[in-house]
Amino acid sequence: MALAKLKQDTTETRLSAMQMPEGGHWSDAARADALSRVRMMGLPTRRDEYWKYTNPTTLTDANGPPAATFDMSDESQLFGDIDRLKIVFVDGVYDADASDPLAMEHVTIARLAEAGEKDIHWAKDMYGTLEIDGQSPVERPLAALNTAFASDGILIHVTGKAPKPVSMIYHHSSDTSDAILHHCIKLESGAELTVLENGPAAARFNKCMEIDVADGAAFHHVRAQGRDHERRAVTHMFTRLGANSTYKSFTLTANGVLTRNETIIDLRGDDAIAHVAGAAMGDGDFHHDDTVFITHDAVNCESRQVFKKVLRNGAVGVFQGKILVQPGAQKTDGYQISQSLLLDEDSQFLAKPELEIYADDVACSHGSTSGAIDEDALFYLRSRGVPEHQAQDLLVLAFLAEAIEEIEDEDIAADILSRLEGWLVRRR
Repeated sequence: MALAKLKQDTTETRLSAMQMPEGGHWSDAARADALSRVRMMGLPTRRDEYWKYTNPTTLTDANGPPAATFDMSDESQLFGDIDRLKIVFVDGVYDADASDPLAMEHVTIARLAEAGEKDIHWAKDMYGTLEIDGQSPVERPLAALNTAFASDGILIHVTGKAPKPVSMIYHHSSDTSDAILHHCIKLESGAELTVLENGPAAARFNKCMEIDVADGAAFHHVRAQGRDHERRAVTHMFTRLGANSTYKSFTLTANGVLTRNETIIDLRGDDAIAHVAGAAMGDGDFHHDDTVFITHDAVNCESRQVFKKVLRNGAVGVFQGKILVQPGAQKTDGYQISQSLLLDEDSQFLAKPELEIYADDVACSHGSTSGAIDEDALFYLRSRGVPEHQAQDLLVLAFLAEAIEEIEDEDIAADILSRLEGWLVRRR
């Protein structure tokens, strides 16, 4: 009873400090429904099963703690050498001057803030729908909060192969910014799109992305969460896959006081493929949580989860991953691996891998390990004349390689690898 009262008070205090966007028209019903679900579920507390490793207080408080910005003007821009369509947000506000025209062959792009003012839009049948499906069997109230209060976002409809990636760039300029963005991406049959994301976005950031991948379509996603160390973020990616479709997502996280990335994937069409991977590097006051839930609900589908975390000086890494195989989802191939490299005795890695299988013709596996640098490998490199710090860096990069290999574009993978190497050099 006391816990229920605490959740109710926390929820109402947070809601009282927020204002729902006006003039939503087609999104009004989805926002109202999401608001009622937030009140019914209550915002999360540490007592909730899927939040026991991560304290959500700074994500649910009416006002988040301030976060200093990080000057990266002296560094090359991530994805800067790639021909892409740039969409820029500063503290959650769309920056038209810094963005490219929202037009591309086979791709229709609109802003949620503008499209929401219309009476009819294709996103009406999608906005909030995948988020609702993703609330069972695990409640995700911060995603519902996003659906209710998102001030803006990008709506992308893809009918063919996009000629270049869509790049969403998030800048953080205010110490007290509190941004909520909601993106909807719909790929028709046979379509293909790559989405790039980078930047810290805000002092506190709540982002939700709904992705509907139709039969034979392919969606690729590479994300780098910004280096502003004091930032806090919670993100959700809800994906529905049709037959013979492909979904591949990779996330790089370096720095950040608190990051919670949730990935919810529903394989509904036969022969679908879903790969989700992440590499996180934390130093000191760093808490990084990957929570993944993949449901196999079709025949001969493949899923792969690969998460690697490098932690030191008291940093904390969390992985909660589940593969659910529904009855009838025969020939399922599900693979899950979560590993941490602890560079000192003060850091910790908390893992909760799960398999729940209701079909009898499947190949599913999960594994989780945590350990220190291999002393034999380190000795071997030192004996060949490699300086100690450089030898340690080489072993760290080798440890992260399996996750980086999930990036399909070799140029992007090489850029990510160079960023990780730079992070290690700066912390020698």
